[in-house]
Amino acid sequence: MADDGSIQIIPVRKSVDFATIVGVIAAFMLVGTAVYLGGSPGTFFNLPALLIVLGGTFAITTVCFSFTEMLRAIKTVSKTLLHSTRNTAEATGQVIQIAQLARKNGVLSLQNIAEETSKEPFLNKAITMVIDGIPADQVERILRLEIANTAERHRKSASILRRAAEFSPAMGLIGTLIGLVQMLGNLQDPTTIGPSMAVALLTTFYGAILANLVFIPLASKLDRNSMLEETVNEIYVIGVASVGQQEHPQRLEMTLNSLMPPSSRTEYFN
Repeated sequence: MADDGSIQIIPVRKSVDFATIVGVIAAFMLVGTAVYLGGSPGTFFNLPALLIVLGGTFAITTVCFSFTEMLRAIKTVSKTLLHSTRNTAEATGQVIQIAQLARKNGVLSLQNIAEETSKEPFLNKAITMVIDGIPADQVERILRLEIANTAERHRKSASILRRAAEFSPAMGLIGTLIGLVQMLGNLQDPTTIGPSMAVALLTTFYGAILANLVFIPLASKLDRNSMLEETVNEIYVIGVASVGQQEHPQRLEMTLNSLMPPSSRTEYFN
C-alpha cells in the first residue's frame, strides 16, 4: 500500500492456457503419427462414422440437459483455452492491504479504491456492500451464495463433458453394430464389405478418441479452474468480512495463511 492510501489491485489476467492446447494437440499428433506410420492414413477417415459418433453424442447429451445448459457448457469450455490466471498469494496480499487501509482511515475510505477494485468484479461487489453499511455476516452470506452458484454452474458444465465422454464410446459401439449388420447383410457383394467394416471399426475408434482425448481432460481442467477461482473468492470473502467486523489485519493474515499451503503463505507484517 502506497503512502497516499492507494492500493494496486492486480486484475484477473486473461491468458492462453497452453497446457490444455499443447496437451490436446500432442495427443492427437501422437495418434496421427501412429496412423501415418502404419500406412494408408486416409482409411481412418470415414464421414458416416464421424456423423454417428459426433452427431449422436451431441444429440443424446442434449437429451440429458437443456439447450441453455449445453450452450453455457460450450461457453465455459471455451474459457479453458483463454482462462483467467488467479494467484492466491496476490489475492491474500490485496485483502490485507485493504484491511490496513480500512483500519487506518475507516471503512468509508475504501471508496477511494472503488475504481481500482472494478478490475476484480467479485472483490468490488464485496467492498461496495461493506461501504454501504451492510452487516459483515450478511455480506459473507451473500458472497458465499454467489460462490456456491458459480461453482454449481462449473460443475454442471463439467458433468456435461463427462456425460458426453460416456456417450461417445456408446455411440461408437452402435456404429460398430450398424457396420456389422450392413456387412453381414451384403455378403453376396464383396465391394460392400470393406466400407461396412470401416464404419464398424472407426466408430469405436472415434468414440474412444473423443472420450479420452477431449471430453475427460477438459472436464478435469474445468474442475481445476473452478477450484482455483473458488479459493481466490473465498479469500476475498474472509478479507471483506474481517474488514466489516473491524478485525486487526494481522489476525486476518493468520486466518488466510491457515488456508494456504506453506509455499503460498504471505508474510505481510514481517
